[in-house]
Amino acid sequence: MEKLPVYQIKKFNCHTNANDLYFNDFKSHLQTHDFIEKSHSHSFYLLVLFTKGSGFHTVDFNTYTIQPNSLFVLKPGQVHSWQLSDDIEGYIAFYSQEAYNVYFGMKKIEDYSFYRDLKNSPEMLLNVSQAKEISFYFSLLLEENKKNEFRKLDKLLNLLDCIHVELSRIYESVQGHNLHSYNMKIKELELVLNQYFKTEKSPSFYADKMNMSLKHLNRICKTVLDCTLTEFIYHKIILESKRMVSTNKMTISEVANELGFDNYSYFTKVFKKYTNLTPKGFRELV
Repeated sequence: MEKLPVYQIKKFNCHTNANDLYFNDFKSHLQTHDFIEKSHSHSFYLLVLFTKGSGFHTVDFNTYTIQPNSLFVLKPGQVHSWQLSDDIEGYIAFYSQEAYNVYFGMKKIEDYSFYRDLKNSPEMLLNVSQAKEISFYFSLLLEENKKNEFRKLDKLLNLLDCIHVELSRIYESVQGHNLHSYNMKIKELELVLNQYFKTEKSPSFYADKMNMSLKHLNRICKTVLDCTLTEFIYHKIILESKRMVSTNKMTISEVANELGFDNYSYFTKVFKKYTNLTPKGFRELV
C-alpha cells in the first residue's frame, strides 16, 4: 500500500497572495486535481457543498452518501476520499487555521461547534433554502477571488465567516449544543485530550486536569455526547490509530509506541476491542 499523502493548500494553486486560502467550483477543482479522489488528508480546513450529482465520501473510515445539498466540513488531519458521479457540481473552500485566527483575533475557527467535538459528523444535509443561502456566499467568494481589488483578503475572509455563521445557526438548531451549559466543558475536555491522549489514558487524569470529579465529567459526557469519558478518550485514540496505521509510514509496533502503549499485544487488544479488527487486519482492509 502506498503512503497516504498529506496535502498543503499551495498544492492547489491559490489565487490569493498567500497560500492560506483556496476557493473554486467543484467541477473545475476536480478537472485539475483529480488525485483528490484517492485517500489522503490535509493540513488545513475544508468546506464543500454539493449542488448536483451523487457519490460517496469516506471520512475517517466512515462513508457518507453524496446528494444535492450535501455539505461537508473537515478539520486538518482527517483522512478522506471520494467516489463521484460524472455530473458532480458544487463549491469547495480550503483555509488554514492561522489565516483565519490571525485575521479575526479573539474569534477562533475551532470555536465553531461543528469543528469541535470528536464525535461530530462531518456531514450536514441542508434544505433547499439553506443550500441556496450558502451557495450565494460561495458565488460571491468565487467572484471576489477572480478579482484583484483593494482589501480583497478582507472580503474573502468575511464572506467565508458568513458561511460559518450560517452553518453554525443550522448546526445549533439541529444539535442544540448551545442550549446546554456543559458545552464549554466538552470544548475544554477536547483541548486537554488533544494535548495528552498519547501519554494519558486514565479518565481520572482528565477529571483532575479540569478540576472536577470523575463522576461529574462522566455525567457531562453522557449528557452532551451520549458516551462515557472512557469511550470518548478511546474514540480519540482509536481514530488516531486508524490514521497512523492507514498511512503505512510506521510499523504497527511504532504506532503502538507513538500512542503510549507499553507493548504491541496490548495495543492490538485495545484496537480490536473498539474496531473488531487487529491493526494489521485494518491496514489490509484499507
